[in-house]
Amino acid sequence: MLKIDRIHHVAYRCKDAKETVDWYRRMLNMDFVLAIAEDQVPSTKEPDPYMHIFIDAGGGNVLAFFELPTKPEMGRDPNTPAWVQHIAFKVKDRATLLAYREHLQGNGVEVLGVTDHGAFHSIYFFDPSGHRIELACPDPDEEATMKKLDAVKWEMLEEWSRTKRAPKHAAFLHQREFKQPG
Repeated sequence: MLKIDRIHHVAYRCKDAKETVDWYRRMLNMDFVLAIAEDQVPSTKEPDPYMHIFIDAGGGNVLAFFELPTKPEMGRDPNTPAWVQHIAFKVKDRATLLAYREHLQGNGVEVLGVTDHGAFHSIYFFDPSGHRIELACPDPDEEATMKKLDAVKWEMLEEWSRTKRAPKHAAFLHQREFKQPG
């Protein structure tokens, strides 16, 4: 039987990644988990530089934000790309992820993916209200990948803060080819 494990992360847009990390650490005592920055969106291949930060919201909950310097100033949401704001749910494993994809497609839902994000693999779709939903399962090398990301997060944030260009410290995430079917 298909079952959602829990929320994987919830993502919102922010005006400045470094300011956001500093504020959440200072005001709410939330830890900075990691940073990912690229010039291209992994799921759609659309060119769009971004800094994506993750903050520990406690109890296994992660609050994430995107800084998007090439987009118009933040508003009520109309200028935020569809791929940015989404709700992500964790599923047990790749078999469950593929079963969900089959189930969704079998019921007329258009599904994007599986997208290999290095530490996890995801599928994407929209609910009837237009909210983007992500289901994610862990990668077999998740622990090693997260250690690599942890080692570069502060350098990436500092470089992003200075240049507003995607640092290449974690470029390995979306450059590898995933060999499993699906």
